[in-house]
Amino acid sequence: MAGGKETPRQKMIGMMYLVLTALLAMNVSKQILQGYLSVNESLEKSKSNITENNDRVTKAFQATLNGNAGAKPYYDKAIEAKALIDQAYVYISQLRAKVVAATEPLTNKDVKIADTMNLRRMDKIDDYDIPTNILGISEPKEPKKGEGTAFELRGKLTELHDKLISLVDGMQKNAPTKLLEDDYQGIKRKIGSIKPTDSGREEDGIKFNWEMDNFYHLPLAAVYTNMNKIQNDLKNTEAEILQVFSGASGKLAIKFDHLEAKVIAPSSYIQAGQPYNADIFLAASSSKLGSGDMEILVGVDSAAAIKGAKGSPIDIQNGMGRYQVGTGGAGLQNYQGVIKFKKPDGSFDYYPFKGEYMVAQAATAVEPEKMNVFYIGVPNPVMISAAGVAPTDVVATISGGGCKLISKGNGKYEVMASTAGDAIITVSAKTKEGTKAQGPPKKFRVKRIPDPVAKVGGKTGNVDVKKIELIQIGGVGAELAGFDFDARFVVTSFELSAVVKGALKSVVCPGNSLNAEARAILSTAGVGSKIFFENVKAKGPDGSVRNIPGVTLKVK
Repeated sequence: MAGGKETPRQKMIGMMYLVLTALLAMNVSKQILQGYLSVNESLEKSKSNITENNDRVTKAFQATLNGNAGAKPYYDKAIEAKALIDQAYVYISQLRAKVVAATEPLTNKDVKIADTMNLRRMDKIDDYDIPTNILGISEPKEPKKGEGTAFELRGKLTELHDKLISLVDGMQKNAPTKLLEDDYQGIKRKIGSIKPTDSGREEDGIKFNWEMDNFYHLPLAAVYTNMNKIQNDLKNTEAEILQVFSGASGKLAIKFDHLEAKVIAPSSYIQAGQPYNADIFLAASSSKLGSGDMEILVGVDSAAAIKGAKGSPIDIQNGMGRYQVGTGGAGLQNYQGVIKFKKPDGSFDYYPFKGEYMVAQAATAVEPEKMNVFYIGVPNPVMISAAGVAPTDVVATISGGGCKLISKGNGKYEVMASTAGDAIITVSAKTKEGTKAQGPPKKFRVKRIPDPVAKVGGKTGNVDVKKIELIQIGGVGAELAGFDFDARFVVTSFELSAVVKGALKSVVCPGNSLNAEARAILSTAGVGSKIFFENVKAKGPDGSVRNIPGVTLKVK
C-alpha cells in the first residue's frame, strides 16, 4: 500500500498556483496601501491645520493676560499641558523617522526618506518585517522593552495621560484654576482617548495588545499612518485643553479665521454593493457647530452655493458631516460640494471640497490544493479568499455532495464529502449590515475515490515469479497509484486458486493474510504452475467495499 508521487505535470500546476496566489496577494496589497497613502495625507494636513489653530489660540490666550489676572493661572496650566504633549509629539516624530530610516534606503545621494517623510516617495511602504523588528515586537510572546520600541511608546503615552489627568485633578482642588464640572469631566474623557488600551482580540493563539494592534506585522505605510494618527490625537487633545482652559478664564472666544474643508474616508477601494463612507468636516471645527452655523451641500460648487443653490444637504453630527452613498457600477466615482459656514457677523464663507473613490466588483478565489474535484472519504484541502476582505471576515458555506466545510484558519479549509454529485461553495463577507455575497458561487464535482489494484509480493497484474519467491508472500495488499490523497484501502478477503499436480485447488482467505490452507497450496506449486489471486475485496476510506483487479503469478 502506498500513496503516489507527484508527476512533473502536477508539480508544474502546483507551482503555477503558488505564483498566481502571490500575484493576487500583491495586487490586493497595493490597492490597500493606496488607501493608507490617502488617509495619511489627510492626517498630515489635519495635523498642520490643528497645530496652526492651536498656535493662534495660544497667542490669543496670552494676549488676554494684560489686565486680567484671573486668566494667568489657566494660561500657565495650558502651557504646562502643551509642553507635555509637545514632548510626546516630538518623541513620536523621532521614532517614526527611526523606523523609516531603517526600512527605506536612500532614494538618491542627496535626499533621505527619513528626512523628507513623504510616503509617496518611499519604495518599501509594503515592508512589514523591518518596522515590526525595529519596534521590538517581531516575537509577540517576548517583546523588547528598550529604547525606541513600541513598548516604550506605550509607556510615554500612558505617562502623558497620567500627568495630564493629575494636572486637571490638581486644578479642581485650587479655586483659581477650578473648572466647571461639565468641562472637567469632558476634558478628562478627551485626555483618556490618548491612553493606549488593549483590544484583547486573539489570533492564532496570541492575545493582541495595543502595540500589536497598531504595529505588529503591518506594512510601513500602516505603521507610519498609525503614528500620524496618534500625533493627530495628541493635537486634538491639545486643542481641547486650550479651548476649555481659555474658555474657563472668561476672556477668550475662539474664532476661526482660517478654515479648510477636509474629506477623510476609511478606504478609497471598496467592492460593488458596499456603501462608501466619508467624513467631511472643517479642520479644528467645534462640536457645537449645528445646522444654523454650518451646512454641508453635495453636488454644488462655491459659485452656485453663493447664488442660492441648495445642492443635497447632509446631516451634521458633532460639527462633522457624515456622507454615505450607495454603490453600484464598478469604476472611479467622483463627488464635490461646499461647506457653508456662518461667521460671527452673520455672513457666510464657502469652502469647496471634492473627493473620489474606486468601486470594484466583488471577487473570490476558491482553489483546491490537490485536485479540482472533491473525493469522498478524505480531507480535500481548499484555499478560500475574497478580494479586499480579511480572512477573519470571510464566511464560506458549502452545499451538495453531503459536504462539510471545516475551517483551518487563515483562509485554509477542508471539505469532507459523502455523496457523489456536485458541491457548491458560496463566499460572503461580514459587514456592519450582516453578510454580503462575494462573487458567484463555485461548483465542484464530488467523486468517489478510484479503485485500487491488488498487490502480491510487491507485484501487480500478470507476472512471472520464481518458486523461492512464493514463500515470501504473506498476503494481499491494495495499491492506489498516482493518487494525490492519502487514501488507504484494506483488503477484507480474497480467493487463491492454482492447478497443483493436475488438480484445481482453491481457498477463500478472510482478511488480507494467507491462511494455512493457502500457504499449503503455494508450497506445492511447481514450475509452470499458475496461481490466481481473485475476487479481491478491499474497503476504502469512504467505507465502501469494492471488488478490485487481482494478480496472476506464473512460477518459472
